[in-house]
Amino acid sequence: MFRIKGRFKQMLSIAQHQVKGFRMSDTCEGLFSRPSLYSMNASMRLSHDHSDVGCSVSVHSPEHEIVIALGSNMGERIQNFNRALLLMKASGINITRHGCLYESAPAYVTDQPQFLNSAIRGTTKLGPHELLKVLKQIEKDIGRTDGIRYGPRMMDLDILFYGRFQIESEILKVPHERIWERPFVLAPLVDLLGESIDDDVMASWHSFSKCSGGLFELWQKLGGESSIGRDGLRRVLPVGNRLWDWSKKTHVMGILNLTPDSFSDGGKFQEVDAAISQVRLLISKGADIIDIGAQSTRPFASRLTAGEELQRLIPVLDEAVQIAQLEGKLLSVDTFYSEVASEAVNRGVHIVNDVSSGQLDPKMLSVVRDLGVPYIAMHMRGDPSTMQSNQNLQYEDVCKQVASELYMQVSEAELSGIPLWRIIIDPGIGFSKNSQQDLEILMGLSSIQREIGKKSIAASHAPILIGPSRKKFLGQICSRTNPVERDPGTVAALTSGILGGANIIRVHNVDYGLDAAKVCDALLKTKKAKTKFD
Repeated sequence: MFRIKGRFKQMLSIAQHQVKGFRMSDTCEGLFSRPSLYSMNASMRLSHDHSDVGCSVSVHSPEHEIVIALGSNMGERIQNFNRALLLMKASGINITRHGCLYESAPAYVTDQPQFLNSAIRGTTKLGPHELLKVLKQIEKDIGRTDGIRYGPRMMDLDILFYGRFQIESEILKVPHERIWERPFVLAPLVDLLGESIDDDVMASWHSFSKCSGGLFELWQKLGGESSIGRDGLRRVLPVGNRLWDWSKKTHVMGILNLTPDSFSDGGKFQEVDAAISQVRLLISKGADIIDIGAQSTRPFASRLTAGEELQRLIPVLDEAVQIAQLEGKLLSVDTFYSEVASEAVNRGVHIVNDVSSGQLDPKMLSVVRDLGVPYIAMHMRGDPSTMQSNQNLQYEDVCKQVASELYMQVSEAELSGIPLWRIIIDPGIGFSKNSQQDLEILMGLSSIQREIGKKSIAASHAPILIGPSRKKFLGQICSRTNPVERDPGTVAALTSGILGGANIIRVHNVDYGLDAAKVCDALLKTKKAKTKFD
């Protein structure tokens, strides 16, 4: 995946020259004008007895970019992570990026529960030893107590990088000394990078690895992407009280429209009894997720208010959550209103599916952050009433621009506090795209991932959802005016998407969709096995 290009090598060479023999004590004199303050309220000084660093960094010093690793294997691990993020934010750490979430086998001391691991990237004005003290207090607040080294812990927070500095003291060493031998640390660390090396701070981080290819080369030496899913390391997405490994198979999302005007099945499931019967049918056919929508997002659809949408949704939702066969399945709400998302999740929905990626309701991202559920961010320009305008259909390179615009929306979600490990991306087939552009998206999912990976490797690993089911472009290609007759064409579109990297397929006909997913998964498994032995 990672190609060490000329600009990378040039910046890495510069960084290695800058940090060769570089210790904090050699460079910080004159950079920081105030002495280090030990506590968050700046009421105590850092004792020089605890550090051999030759200068100090004040809470009033310029911001520094940092990387912090997170690990937990006791208690409610996801809740521990959520609380750590909140406490870091409240303690002067501005989180800008999140790695993916990994479940890993314990290292060193193996007779203990599995860990959850990730890492965050951010900025802080705290000095390195002040930052260390803050992190130790957060660990304590979450419930960590003294125990055996490498043993079980509620929360473990380690400073991996602090700006361009190498720091050595009696209580702190940065970069963290064991980064280079731990796949469960290096995987989320690499996630926080982009394939493009944009500044000298990132170049310095690569140079610390002492590999000519930087952290990317080191990650490859430890197994790289091929180690995910084996060797006790798997990438997961938290949903409710479970960890979802979406790489095991293609997951099928069955569609339930409660609308009178949806393009395919509008008016069929407006009555509660009819809607519940359809939920039962979708489950019986093998759907993993039921996506319930009470507002049409077809082109030029008129918009309901949040209240009107809730009037349609709540009676069905209240009945649906009582269905015994839903055990082990997931419910998703298809809405761009934060009020609807909040009400749905409070009534038992697991996932928020937002066709606007937060663009149509300024409260959506903060509400989803607080709800703590997975968030499907879809690419769309404008809104359903304007998305097919000539202006919104203008692309020079549709895959490249969709990737760029989708990444900006994902980044906005992260900055709002939604961890990347809770985000699913959808390139938005049929939304602000014409038929040719829909085909290019379906054929170009891997290029979209690569383009996103230039900015964020974590975002390029996010699960991909596609929804070509019965869309207009299939009718045009197959001369099928009736959407229900487009199911065979849908299977062909799904096949292309799954083989190109899609993890979740959103379909009206679960029978056909599931069969397509099974065949594609078998083909991918065969290809993977053949590649392994070649």
